[in-house]
Amino acid sequence: MINKPSSNEARLRRHKRVRKQISGTAARPRLAVFRSLKNIYAQIIDDDKGVTLVSASSLDKAIEGNGGNKEAARAVGKLVAEKALAAGIKSVVFDRGGYIYHGRVLELAEGAREGGLEF
Repeated sequence: MINKPSSNEARLRRHKRVRKQISGTAARPRLAVFRSLKNIYAQIIDDDKGVTLVSASSLDKAIEGNGGNKEAARAVGKLVAEKALAAGIKSVVFDRGGYIYHGRVLELAEGAREGGLEF
C-alpha cells in the first residue's frame, strides 16, 4: 500500500523550523499568515506578550467576493496594513507559516507593503 505523506504535516514541520528563527517583539511584531482552501487570514502578533495586536481575514465585511483567490488575499494584506498603521505599527516580521511564498501568500505580502507596512 502506498502511503502519501500529508502535505499539512510537512507544512507544519517547515513552520516550526522557520519559527525557531523569527519571533515578534513589541518593536517589530510578527505578521502571521494562515491559508485555508476557502479563506486567508493574517494576524500581527507580539510573541513576547503572546498577544494578537491586529487581525484581518477574507471573512471580514470590508472584503467582498471570493475569499480563496489572489484578489482577496491582496485586499486582506491592505486591510491588515491599514489596521496596523492605525494601531501605530509600521514595521513587522513576515511569517509565511510554512507556505511557499507564491500565489495568495505573495499577494497578501504585496498588499501589506502597498498598505504601508515595512518588512
